[in-house]
This record gives sequence, C-alpha cells and structure tokens, in this order.
Amino acid sequence: MLNKTQIRFCLDQMAEMFPNAHCELIHDNPFELLIAVLLSAQTTDVNVNKVTEKLFDKYKTPEDFLAVKLSELEQDIRSIGLYRTKAKNIQKLCKKLIHDYNGIVPETREELVQLAGVGRKTANVVMSVAFNKPAIAVDTHVERVAKRLAFCRWKDSVLQVEETLMKKIPEDEWSVSHHRFIFFGRYHCKAANPNCPECPLLTVCREGKKRMRRANKVETEHATKK
Repeated sequence: MLNKTQIRFCLDQMAEMFPNAHCELIHDNPFELLIAVLLSAQTTDVNVNKVTEKLFDKYKTPEDFLAVKLSELEQDIRSIGLYRTKAKNIQKLCKKLIHDYNGIVPETREELVQLAGVGRKTANVVMSVAFNKPAIAVDTHVERVAKRLAFCRWKDSVLQVEETLMKKIPEDEWSVSHHRFIFFGRYHCKAANPNCPECPLLTVCREGKKRMRRANKVETEHATKK
C-alpha cells in the first residue's frame, strides 16, 4: 500500500497530466446530468452524449419524460445498452421527482439513491458536479487505478475503495481527484493496454512494475532465441 508521500506524489502527477479533468457528460443543469449519468451505466460517455444531444432537445423536464409512452422513450435511447431498463427507471425517477421534490433534483446522497436507477456512484457524481459537494464516485476507471496504484487492496469492494480514497485524499481534493483518476484511467492507464513505459507514476506503481518485468522477460527470451 502507498504511504502518504507516495499518495501525494500520485495526486500531484495526475494534476500535472490532467489539470483540466472534468465531467465529460454534456449537460446544462442537475436534471440533465442525473439522466446522463443514469444512461452512462455500462457504456461510454461518448455514446451517452450522442444520445442526449437529441434527447435533451425533446425532453426538458421530468413532466416531458412522462408525457410519452415508455416504448417511445425506449426508442429514443435504443442505441444505449440496457435501454429498456433505463427507460423504465427514467420514468419512475421523474415521477418521484415530481411527487416528492416538485421536479427539483435533491442534493443529498440519501435522497438521490432513493430515485430509481440511482446508486451511490451516480449520486456522488451528481453531488460533486451539479452541487459542488465533496464526493468521490468510484466507476471502473477509478477502481482500476486505485487498485493498480495500491491506494487500496485488490479485494476491496467498490464501497471500500470509495471509503479508502476518502481517508487518504484530502476532502477538498475529492471531487477533482475523482475526475483525474477517471482521465488517468481512460486515457493513460487503460484496462487492456496501460501506457506503463511512459508513465510518471511507474516508480510507485506495483502493477506497472510487474507488467514491465514481464515485458522485459519476454523481450529477453525473444532476443535469446534469435
């Protein structure tokens, strides 16, 4: 596990690599962000943005999403995975927003996770991005980076990863670190092909060192055979 000095080194290096890391889901208000994050489950932000470009022109409010049949909404988001489930959750979510919150997106995690299709990760994104509240949303990128760099243990659950990062990262850096972890995982430390040879964090990365040792071993074996 990384010590405090190594953690600070990682955070500072990510800040240099991705100083402008931000939420890449295109939205104009908390409601649009909520819908976009819900749609982003098991798909990419790029795919979501393609769909919401037209979706948010057609649907402006929770009432708009309830004014159409479920089948129509399904067709509007059909290109996104799990579109049937997501369409149902969107309409359920909108009903609750109207009934319990006068159509306004609530700001607390406790309230957000009561909405259909909204888990802890989605709630944390909305809290952080829409309402500027300190939070760390653990998606696949954040989890992968945190485990590869040994911020936490390989066996940790998503909740344990979140809790560990909250302990080890200063609270005023939670939100920005969340975005930098995502950018680092999305554009540099990729799942299948991480850029270990050019990584400024290689000196403290247990996974990177293992990968480099394996690569060097294979290279040496090839050279020997020649």
